[in-house]
Amino acid sequence: MDLKNSKYIILEIIPTALDPKKGDVAQLSALKIDGIKLIDCFDYRLDKNKVKVPDILKMTNYDNESFKYVKTTKNLLSNFKKFTEDLPLLIIDNSYTRNYLSDFDNEMYSIFSFLNLDVSDDVFDRLMNKYNLEPSNYLVDLLYEALIREL
Repeated sequence: MDLKNSKYIILEIIPTALDPKKGDVAQLSALKIDGIKLIDCFDYRLDKNKVKVPDILKMTNYDNESFKYVKTTKNLLSNFKKFTEDLPLLIIDNSYTRNYLSDFDNEMYSIFSFLNLDVSDDVFDRLMNKYNLEPSNYLVDLLYEALIREL
């Protein structure tokens, strides 16, 4: 895929469990990109009273006014499906993202393959070092900045 001449979505999912049958999507952040130009943002969270995992609540407790809140994961993913249209998805290819997106027909690519990085526990530290990026709660922003520098 030629990112310079394509529209695509960069996304990050924060689940409450690795298995979608046992958990919810607590937060989904995504950027719609055309080449390297930002077109639109998607920042949704599950209502905080629905998230029963204290560590996930703590992890997603920033910029609360910047997110749209929904009552169910089904609603969140339905809104995300509309946002994605049929665009390719550049995902953090971990143990759960593809599972939560199993109902999506979009092509999915590991974003790290475009950045010449392997997925690991310290991949974001390595990403920030490689591209000289400042830490951020918004992992999709870090990925976007790295892609801009890579392209």
